[in-house]
Amino acid sequence: MTEKQLNPGELKIDILCSGLRISDSARTALEGIHLPSSRAGLGSGLELVIPGPLRDVWVNAPVAERFVAQTPYCLEAAGGGQRIRDTRNGFTYPVRLVPRPGWYEARTASGLRMGSVATLQGTCLSILIGDRCRFWKATQNCVFCGTGLDSSWEEERPAGVDDVVETALAARAESGITFVLLQSGYHGAGGLRDAFPYLRALKEKAGLIVGVQFTPERDLALYDEALALGADHLSFSFEFYNPEYFRRYLPGKAEAIGRSQFFRALEHCARRMGKGRVSGQIIAGIEPLADTLHAIEYIGCVGAYPLVCIFRPLLGTALEDHPPPAFRDMEKVFRHVYRTCRAHSLPIDVAPNIYWSLSLQPEDTLYLARDAPADRMYQSWIRLLKLLLRPYFYCRMHRFGAR
Repeated sequence: MTEKQLNPGELKIDILCSGLRISDSARTALEGIHLPSSRAGLGSGLELVIPGPLRDVWVNAPVAERFVAQTPYCLEAAGGGQRIRDTRNGFTYPVRLVPRPGWYEARTASGLRMGSVATLQGTCLSILIGDRCRFWKATQNCVFCGTGLDSSWEEERPAGVDDVVETALAARAESGITFVLLQSGYHGAGGLRDAFPYLRALKEKAGLIVGVQFTPERDLALYDEALALGADHLSFSFEFYNPEYFRRYLPGKAEAIGRSQFFRALEHCARRMGKGRVSGQIIAGIEPLADTLHAIEYIGCVGAYPLVCIFRPLLGTALEDHPPPAFRDMEKVFRHVYRTCRAHSLPIDVAPNIYWSLSLQPEDTLYLARDAPADRMYQSWIRLLKLLLRPYFYCRMHRFGAR
């Protein structure tokens, strides 16, 4: 680290790499604060907001993992609010803690606690559909994954369509959400069909922007059905571009699905939906850096967003003692994300009120721009596009909205 104050994007990268300690003075402020359950996986940290001039940056700060003991960052109380202090140089950064949503403790008509149905990750509502991923039952789970460790999979029945709609409506009313992501583990060929009733109901009754992240299908016609039902975004999480790392760390995906099937589905949906409506999700910090950079280039070339998660060694997983990545490496990764989005004219930061806390979304990388003429031109185009697309998003959220 150089002796300079970090901007909000850089600070988010370093916190995700280093974690955050909580001082005694700040602990009393954590009562009623948003701490997701372990089912949230990467989202099991402390949700906070770093204010910034371009956009506020939401971050889910690691606070419980072993590597956090070495972090230079400490959350402190300051003048009725909170700040983060960098103990290496004394720099301080104001932050806002995110209150625990009141609707978390509310119950659906069938009796499910809404906090078990959905989780807020920044301003994005994440909903896991169905039973636990089959790879966990076959001990072929992704070795970094922690979602299957949550005992609530056996204790709670899966949320039905009505449970999901009621929860989404409560989150929209209280938390002001605009985007919901339907996710699931592996449930065999045709598993995407399981999302269709939820997708249809959320579009018709909740009037939200809806994304879907499932394992890829060989039958590409299923994606056409999802689009006809109103899907706004499709995401494919293939994690590693390097074939050997894909086999080693994703044994179930490698055997049952295959790396090429992710690419086939990603490319098909990007062609069908156009730029900016599909994302390819990878993990940075395990495979060689060069492979991560190649993955970002590939995703951008097909017209999709490169969505990069910084590796977090979650407690209880096979990689809980694996070191997190270095700040400088991740800074290089996300500068490459920004340059790739600019080179391929990807329309970042145009959808309303979408702030993802688990890693840097492409919008957060605007803080990593160099302020060259090409940067200023790209950012001016983004601001204009955001203004012009307001009616489009209004229609997407009300065309299928509650009647």
